[in-house]
Amino acid sequence: MLEANAHNQLKTFLEGISSEWPHHLTFSRIVARSLRRRDHTLIHLDTWSQNCWWPGLLIPLSIDASSAVLILSDNQRSRFFKQELPRLKEAGLELPLWEGSTPPETGQVWLLNTYELIEAYHKGHLSSRQLIFPEVEFLSRSLRHALSIQISSSDWEVLRRAYPGAEKKLISFYETLSLQCFSRAAHLRPRSTISKGDIFVLKEILKGLGNIPLPWSHLTKVDSDRWASWADLDHKLLNWVWNFQPLEPFQVLNDLFHNYPVILLSSAGNNSLFTSELKAINFSPNVELSLSHQKVVEPLSLFAPVKQPLPNTEIFASHLLDQCLRLILGRSGLTVLLLDDEQLLRALTAQLAAEFGRRVSYETTAPEINGVLSCSSSWWLKHHDQLPVPEQLVIAMLPIASLECPLTAARVAGMKSHGRDWFRDFLLPESLLVLSEAIEPVRRGNGRLAILDGRLFRRSW
Repeated sequence: MLEANAHNQLKTFLEGISSEWPHHLTFSRIVARSLRRRDHTLIHLDTWSQNCWWPGLLIPLSIDASSAVLILSDNQRSRFFKQELPRLKEAGLELPLWEGSTPPETGQVWLLNTYELIEAYHKGHLSSRQLIFPEVEFLSRSLRHALSIQISSSDWEVLRRAYPGAEKKLISFYETLSLQCFSRAAHLRPRSTISKGDIFVLKEILKGLGNIPLPWSHLTKVDSDRWASWADLDHKLLNWVWNFQPLEPFQVLNDLFHNYPVILLSSAGNNSLFTSELKAINFSPNVELSLSHQKVVEPLSLFAPVKQPLPNTEIFASHLLDQCLRLILGRSGLTVLLLDDEQLLRALTAQLAAEFGRRVSYETTAPEINGVLSCSSSWWLKHHDQLPVPEQLVIAMLPIASLECPLTAARVAGMKSHGRDWFRDFLLPESLLVLSEAIEPVRRGNGRLAILDGRLFRRSW
């Protein structure tokens, strides 16, 4: 029986390592049971279980890989090959793997990222396979990027040459839309929204062209009520790229979650945002459980003065500079500065560089030992595994998504139309997820966290 074999193998494996996580065996038996029964399983793990779950997942797969598909992010894949797979081999366990766009023979675990998963899904390569999604708290964002459609000027040229009879219509539409996009963008902003009416007009033109190439064929299937659309502008070259992303990717991939057995692992506890996304597609797991562990750790050192200005005040920029100078002065380790307002971040970085010189860098994976690394929260989440543990993390502004982002604005508009509390159901939970992930390296290294956003104390939420 798979559960019993996995239990015994894991018990032997754990004798050679030290781990304070008490749920290794329970977790492994649940995974093995789900693999054997091919059911829908949702397991909630708390933040203290950071990467402890790997052996409990991989050992059942090494015993019976069957038809499992393991979907990993770039960071997860790096850890898998550099740490987890060597540990299995040292313990005498072999995990048969397959990488590639075509499905493997039976008995091999198929490794995919979300882009490859979408491609395999559209080509019908996932039939009878079981999907495993570790750390699903950011799965919606990852799937949204994988489903995204981009149309550049070269795509317009390909379409124009393929259908010379529609050349005048296409050129006229392109020129009109280009003028609208650049005229709508205020103060040379790099993005401009595109209306649903423009999408409708283009789809009407494409209908009369017959069998059209990619990415245009994907565009014809886009429901403008469920997708966000905007243009990324290059004001210097007067060029632009048309972007499409689904507001709720789980709804676009509804069949994927209902027609295939899946194992979902959440490392953020009972995540309300992810749970609401599953409820929206009526996903009801056969097995759902929470494995919590209150680890005793030293409290995180926090610098967050009560009386700080709000981000929309005139003095906020000078407040950030004054506080950052105080926090950085005399520090011998790495300081990471997080700020999602790109214009303000670059200005603050330049001001700090004028004071501290080469110690200050912008979004690089090779900072000085006592350096100051300024970056956005999304860049930090993607690259923090490649960086030394910071001595302190300075969060200049809480990472609450801005309504100036077309995708965020479209998602908020969609929630408003359904009468939902878009701030507490969407913006706030997503911000808390980002915060939890962002501060984890500092927590592990017993560093200091500084929050310079006055909303921390002056807003009820």
